[in-house]
Amino acid sequence: MKKDKVRLTVNGRSYEFLSGRDFEPGDTLSKLLRERLGLTGVRVSCEQGACGACTILMDGKSVLSCMTLVIEADGSEILTIEGLNGKDPVVDAFVNTYGPGEGTAMQCGFCTPGFVLETHALLNENPNPSDEEITEALSGHICRCGCYHGIHTAVKKAADHICSCEGGEQNE
Repeated sequence: MKKDKVRLTVNGRSYEFLSGRDFEPGDTLSKLLRERLGLTGVRVSCEQGACGACTILMDGKSVLSCMTLVIEADGSEILTIEGLNGKDPVVDAFVNTYGPGEGTAMQCGFCTPGFVLETHALLNENPNPSDEEITEALSGHICRCGCYHGIHTAVKKAADHICSCEGGEQNE
């Protein structure tokens, strides 16, 4: 499939990219986002889709940007960690999960953007996930520091916040 032009909306802003100038036909979305747009919150680690660090939202669904070609994203709406505002409940939950009994959701921070965006995808579909559903949703992500307990706690905190804002039931 040869495309001369790709149109994307990235973090609410429209772009048009030309093949041969802005990207090559085999370029991945992670490369375009990082190198063309400077969105370094899109982390590239394994480049094999095994770690989840490059996770973004494409049309509201989580995708591994290192495994998605630029041409496959034509016409899509992309959200990266840079597109979240400062009052985002998921970001807030990750930042504020630390301490006795909670663990920490962020240590070195390398994996955080992928976990945050995966959490958004999960909570968009299921605002009150069970522990098992959280574990399953995050199973494709690796935290080098081993902060899994804190990350799980942060997802539950974000879900609790979202449910309380929507008037729904709290997680137990």
